[in-house]
Amino acid sequence: MSAEMNAERQANAVRRYEVSASELPMRCPVPGTGHWNSHPLVYLHPDEAGKARCPYCSAEFVLKQ
Repeated sequence: MSAEMNAERQANAVRRYEVSASELPMRCPVPGTGHWNSHPLVYLHPDEAGKARCPYCSAEFVLKQ
């Protein structure tokens, strides 16, 4: 299994996510990750630049234009 595929399965392994308007609201962990070993679900509010950071794992979320 490649490191990228393994990162998709591990909770909080990816540090930057690009989110489209259809994927709102921003939330971490994202759907499809292993929630059993992750932090609690948190909804994120993007700033004026369309960015948000998870307070638990520091993952960055960017709203795609």
